[in-house]
Amino acid sequence: MGKKFIRVILVVLPFILMLGAIPFVNRIDPIILGLPFFHFWLFLGMVITPICTFVIYRLQKSEGSIE
Repeated sequence: MGKKFIRVILVVLPFILMLGAIPFVNRIDPIILGLPFFHFWLFLGMVITPICTFVIYRLQKSEGSIE
């Protein structure tokens, strides 16, 4: 159950980050790295999504389900 649960979390996390949290982060303040908070949040999502995808790939490869 451990690796399967982690995969589910990693699949759902980018969706929640990019779509589910938008109503809560749709604001200008605070300014982070010169970006309004909303833009920083979207940029963070663009960084985290490929990382999650890579971790899912590595988990599946370690189980032997990808050749």
